[in-house]
Amino acid sequence: MKNNKLLIKGGRILTVSSKIIEKGDILIKNGKIADIAEEINIRDADETIDATGLTITPGLIEAHCHIGIFEDSIGEGGNDGNESTDPLTPHLRAIDAINPMDRAFLEAISGGITTVSTGPGSSNILAGSFTIMKTYGHRVDKMVLKEVSAIKAAFGENPKRNHGSNGSSPKTRMAIAAMLREILQKAKIYLEKKEQIKKGEFLDYDIKYESLIPLLKGEIPLKVHAHRADDIFTAIRIIREFNLKATLDHCTDGHLIADDLKEEGFSTIVGPALTDRSKAEVKNLSFETAKALYDKGLLVAIITDHPEVPVNRLNVCAALCVKEGLSNEEALKMITINPAKILGIDKRVGSIEIGKDADIAIFDGDPLDARSSVKWTIIDGKVVYSA
Repeated sequence: MKNNKLLIKGGRILTVSSKIIEKGDILIKNGKIADIAEEINIRDADETIDATGLTITPGLIEAHCHIGIFEDSIGEGGNDGNESTDPLTPHLRAIDAINPMDRAFLEAISGGITTVSTGPGSSNILAGSFTIMKTYGHRVDKMVLKEVSAIKAAFGENPKRNHGSNGSSPKTRMAIAAMLREILQKAKIYLEKKEQIKKGEFLDYDIKYESLIPLLKGEIPLKVHAHRADDIFTAIRIIREFNLKATLDHCTDGHLIADDLKEEGFSTIVGPALTDRSKAEVKNLSFETAKALYDKGLLVAIITDHPEVPVNRLNVCAALCVKEGLSNEEALKMITINPAKILGIDKRVGSIEIGKDADIAIFDGDPLDARSSVKWTIIDGKVVYSA
């Protein structure tokens, strides 16, 4: 049940979208931010939080992870991220695999993460759709912001290893590109036939091609898993061929090809960098990537890729980018408003603004200081975590 009126008093407010309010109040009504001011005096608040000496930020946003799909601490029984029996599975939907009772959701809210984009892994060339959701609840249908938000595509080592090692295709990067082109072209032909079909005529239903129609129409992006520069360029080549919207996720070599990516203009989702160089294609892993791409004017989000890095360490990942020269202000944007813009949900979340969802994190220090703790997390105006 949402609080009718929740008042947060006296905190340092990092709105992200406008100026910092050194000491201010936030009024929440029916799950939305109703007012932001240096002082708000009302007598009928249902709940008041004293945030004196604390720092208030928008709820943090994880733009690419696998929370609820690769479940924490339960092994194979909770491993639902890769349908590796088939390299082309665009019709699979993350929402059908997400377990909101995965204990990692509790860690997410304890870390101030209020929204995640979660979906299948990278074993397949096309793995299925991602879902954007809030991090609090027990029924995923009631947590969703966008049920089908993107189609996941993977280039490079993972599809090669997961299928080629079994003697099936793809075994090479050429095959990955060829198989992706083939299914996109077939889906395009399927869509053309569907749009031309006359009353009384019948078109054989194909669930894979149906799932690609929103992608071909530009309604959702292709979410591209690519680390190495050549894989990034192959992805861009195919995106241009089929006139698709896309985001470049991981983008590990991004700092090496920043000028080229500036020319292309795609949004970039960078990370995880707080991990080992476990395979050849991530040998250039660096916390410098986010700043290098930001300096070229690209919209950048920082990610954990949970469970590669625990989702509640999202602010630590951003802090380590600050250590490499990124400003505190821009780093905070890369885990709040930037992912909201990239995911197409910035009208609802990502900043502290009147009319937006009341998704808020309250820290006892600098949110980009690893020593800081979250004291309260609020989602849709409800206190879902209190330290």
